[in-house]
Amino acid sequence: MDYSIRPLTQEDEPFLWQMLYEAAHMSEEGELTIQDAMNHSDLSKYVKNWGLKDDLGFVATLVSSNQPIGAAWLRLLTGDNKGYGYINDRTPELAIAILPEYRNQGIGTQLLTHLLSTAKSAYPSISLSIRSTNPALSLYKGMGFEVVAGSETINRVGGISWKMKLNFD
Repeated sequence: MDYSIRPLTQEDEPFLWQMLYEAAHMSEEGELTIQDAMNHSDLSKYVKNWGLKDDLGFVATLVSSNQPIGAAWLRLLTGDNKGYGYINDRTPELAIAILPEYRNQGIGTQLLTHLLSTAKSAYPSISLSIRSTNPALSLYKGMGFEVVAGSETINRVGGISWKMKLNFD
């Protein structure tokens, strides 16, 4: 399967909503839709009005059809707009998702590699929030993310989530 990776643009916001739905594992919560992600105040802040000054991200698209199949993005969520992975006002939060039929083929790793290599010139660190059951935990650890001590919390579905942080310095 041939795919290419390019920077996200404002025109990619509709696809980012789909990716947010996947990243938040909303399909595990019953009959929820992408519209539910858009209406969820704690989730929508990761995508709404994509293309702000500090937004940074990449999208993977199939070469044959130009269909987007995955995305990884950072957003600086501060003040009253803190996200699930909030560390401080200088650390953006990571969101990443791949369409289910394209998972486990290295696409997420490639997206994350592109994002990290670009982000390290703009930020001192990045963070994320992850469910303890998420299989991507080993990917993040392999790329240098560490669980933030004392960050264990009960997530939306009653399970355990942690904050993870990657320092670039």
